[in-house]
Amino acid sequence: MKRILFSAACCGLLSLGACNAPNNDATGNAADTKAPDVTGTATPADNGTDMANSGTPDTAMAANGPTAPHSTDAEFMQSAAHSDQNEIQLSKLALEKGVTGMAKDHANKMITDHTKSTADLKPVAQKTGVTLPTDMDAEHKAIADQMRSLSGKELEAKFMQQMLLDHQKTVNTMVAHQKMTQDATLQGFITKTLPVVQAHLAMFKQHSGSM
Repeated sequence: MKRILFSAACCGLLSLGACNAPNNDATGNAADTKAPDVTGTATPADNGTDMANSGTPDTAMAANGPTAPHSTDAEFMQSAAHSDQNEIQLSKLALEKGVTGMAKDHANKMITDHTKSTADLKPVAQKTGVTLPTDMDAEHKAIADQMRSLSGKELEAKFMQQMLLDHQKTVNTMVAHQKMTQDATLQGFITKTLPVVQAHLAMFKQHSGSM
């Protein structure tokens, strides 16, 4: 009788162990299932990072320009001088090719205001031993070549659109670098010049679409 009861007890324990084994496996499988879910959750974030480097955001960046400061004050000043030369020389080219009306008025204003900007920047650069460029950058030399092949309304539209793009980039860069630089003289230059460039940007935003 004792043997029968002992055998029955053993069978019961084995049955209980067999019942519990799937539950442990299920729990383990559930943990395994959660791991891919965590990876899956991270995937959209990774995709978002990839999208930031995709063509669409790059296009937006091209339209809006850089939003980070230059790494050094010297780099910023050289970039600012290039920007002045870009606007001055493209404006002179537009005038040489006979732009009229609003485009002509804006070109003359660009020459006057950006010549003054460079004049204001020179003593700041000299104080720190920075040599400013006196010509357009390579990108704008190529743009000048494009403009030489245009005339009439096509030329005027190209000029106005380029001025809009350039001034947006310059505003973004000045705003960013003003927050970064520790040079009080350079901050003063940006404080004085930024409102002029912002006024140019507002003007081109208002008028470029009507060309």
